[in-house]
Amino acid sequence: MDQAAHRLPEQSRENAFVHPDARRGRGTVTNRAGRYERQRLTKADDGWDGLDKEPEVLRTQVLRDSTRGILARNQSPDIPFDRSINPYRGCEHGCVYCFARPTHAFLGLSAGLDFETKIFVKPDAADLLETELRKPGYRPQVIAMGTNTDPYQPLEKERKITRSILEVLARFQHPVSIVTKSILVTRDLDILAPMAAQGLVKVSLSITTLDHRLARSMEPRASTPGRRLEAIRQLKAAGIPAGVMFAPAIPGLNDQEMEAVLEASSDAGASEAGYVALRLPLEVKDLFQEWLAENTPHRAGRIMALIRSMNDGRDYHPAWGSRQVGRGAYADALSKRFSLAARRLRLNANSHALSTTKFRVPTDKRGCQLTLF
Repeated sequence: MDQAAHRLPEQSRENAFVHPDARRGRGTVTNRAGRYERQRLTKADDGWDGLDKEPEVLRTQVLRDSTRGILARNQSPDIPFDRSINPYRGCEHGCVYCFARPTHAFLGLSAGLDFETKIFVKPDAADLLETELRKPGYRPQVIAMGTNTDPYQPLEKERKITRSILEVLARFQHPVSIVTKSILVTRDLDILAPMAAQGLVKVSLSITTLDHRLARSMEPRASTPGRRLEAIRQLKAAGIPAGVMFAPAIPGLNDQEMEAVLEASSDAGASEAGYVALRLPLEVKDLFQEWLAENTPHRAGRIMALIRSMNDGRDYHPAWGSRQVGRGAYADALSKRFSLAARRLRLNANSHALSTTKFRVPTDKRGCQLTLF
């Protein structure tokens, strides 16, 4: 059931590990309080209640986001776009490493399990976008989707907010780039293929590993690696430029798979590729280390040592220019490996630049020619 909310009232959050049976199918281990909350509560059993009681499984809650604007803008020098759209806040895919998790703290929620179980939807997104695109001073540039949370996370199958946004972009002949971990993107081939024929869209699948067990642990509700490769095949067959993002590259955990992922994606039809090194901002560093301790305890120390070697000895270094790829010898080796593999597979050999020259403001929803009045 939807609940109207934008920022929840200040409240305390459990700062304790959640029972494995309660968080089955979720990514993070805890629901640590957000960094802006003043109180912390720890659950304890007094011995009189709940000893034989099965833990209640965490269910996804859908809340309404009452935002009045839909385009997010940035001026970051190391990001190749200046505007993006996020149809959802929070992401049910539950990727443990997601750098967007700390944004839930602005809502008075946890970057942990709250981020993947309390999802804010933007049902008015298409109308808000149309209003923005109709403004007299609007100048088109590529809109990025999938930069913060996945536009094709499980809720999209029912809500169709991303689809409604694409319908608006198609009518305005506006360019868009999409990154996703879901084969659900193929549902919208009927919109994407005609846009691609006009040079208005390209899609990248984020593939972190080909190991199904590791993927299920790190990205519990995203499409399996095989399904993501199938999405690339279908996009290619429909004439839509398809790419792969090996992101994040986690030293000592999945980075050894870089070449295999790029090769499998190339075989499936990907023509472009990129990679991003693991980023652990704010709460994510603790959440990720908790996950390591539970899932790969024998390698946790080595993995964190390598991560710190790429971040000047820190868990994360936010400096522009290096935050996406890291620094130092290990980062340099990762960059060289990517370049060699991409060149061998002829990935990025041909650029699919999207067109901004076809943009037009169509007649309004009533079919009136506004320019006549």
